[in-house]
Amino acid sequence: MKQALLLLMAMIALLEAGMAFWGGATVLALAFGAVALMALMIAATFLWLWLARATSLALGMVFSWSGIGLLTGWWWLSGLPDRLQPGQGAHLLMIALGFSLSGAILHFAVIQRSFGRHGPGFLWPVGLAFALSAATQTLL
Repeated sequence: MKQALLLLMAMIALLEAGMAFWGGATVLALAFGAVALMALMIAATFLWLWLARATSLALGMVFSWSGIGLLTGWWWLSGLPDRLQPGQGAHLLMIALGFSLSGAILHFAVIQRSFGRHGPGFLWPVGLAFALSAATQTLL
């Protein structure tokens, strides 16, 4: 529990620092894209678990993570972060995104442990999501 709270506080601090350095629109776009991609990766994992009949909770998690992935993906690709004006809740969005990003990172850690693996290897999907989000932003 303590580590999860530290992760959440660190994620929010990183998002706020990024907003101060690169600007709110850039960091929001990067975070929205990363959340969308990670959520869809997690949904795919839960779909696999549901198909394997590993847990009855899996289908609910597929719906939940798919919903978050599709919603944030739509916001990301529609350019919502670019239209947000200063003072329109950017800091509140950073906090909300901090929760989503932290939750996704924790899910990847649990998924890795369920395969009997340990260490920082669970961070590769996180890095991939941020890299794809950044690459997409340069293309749009």
